[in-house]
Amino acid sequence: MKQVVLITGGTSGIGLALAEAALARGDAVAVCGRSTPALERFADRHPETLAVRCDVTIGADRAALLEAVTGRFGRLDILINNAGTFVERDFVMDPEATRDLEAEVALNLTAPIQLTHEALSQSPDLRAIVFVTSGFALVSPARAPTYGAVKAGLHGFAEGLRRQLAPRGIHVLELLPPATDTPMNASFTGKKMSPAAVAAETLDGLARGRSMVLPGPAKPLPLLLRIAPAAVKRMVAGM
Repeated sequence: MKQVVLITGGTSGIGLALAEAALARGDAVAVCGRSTPALERFADRHPETLAVRCDVTIGADRAALLEAVTGRFGRLDILINNAGTFVERDFVMDPEATRDLEAEVALNLTAPIQLTHEALSQSPDLRAIVFVTSGFALVSPARAPTYGAVKAGLHGFAEGLRRQLAPRGIHVLELLPPATDTPMNASFTGKKMSPAAVAAETLDGLARGRSMVLPGPAKPLPLLLRIAPAAVKRMVAGM
């Protein structure tokens, strides 16, 4: 059965790969983003989709987004909270290390929580909610400690919400991708996983009812944190 999928930040990176993977399996897809040119390119390439300009940190934009999705497709089955930003902060050398901190927290943590609540209120038959966090939710990176903090917060929210929604049969999936070849990681010179591969593992995890998906090199991270936490933290420190 065709499902209606909404992906925030769905015009680039992992979000775009998820949108195209969902389309390939026959789903109805809506994406949102803040860049009008990117949304237009997406809509031109995939005219059967819905592309909505939306700043998910703004309540009125979120309300209009959900209304547009149900207006076009009649319902919402899967919400994928993907929109986010990566900000490096040096609390030793930078006297303005907390510059724009509120905006980072709003986009990476507060907005997905708020949108999830609003989607649950508007779509009581929602089938699944996906949160894109990061391996850094489990081990915070030295170069971006606030990113680790907000992703850890979203990880905790997903975990508690999963228990809360279990009696309603709503699947809550957390995606913890490794370094992925996206615009956000353009400056990272290490090995990166392709967004398409991350998307494929995510949709497989959805289909299998998994609670967490750790694609590729992220897969052994929870085990390594139990048996060799110091080594993992040294490795992350260099990322």
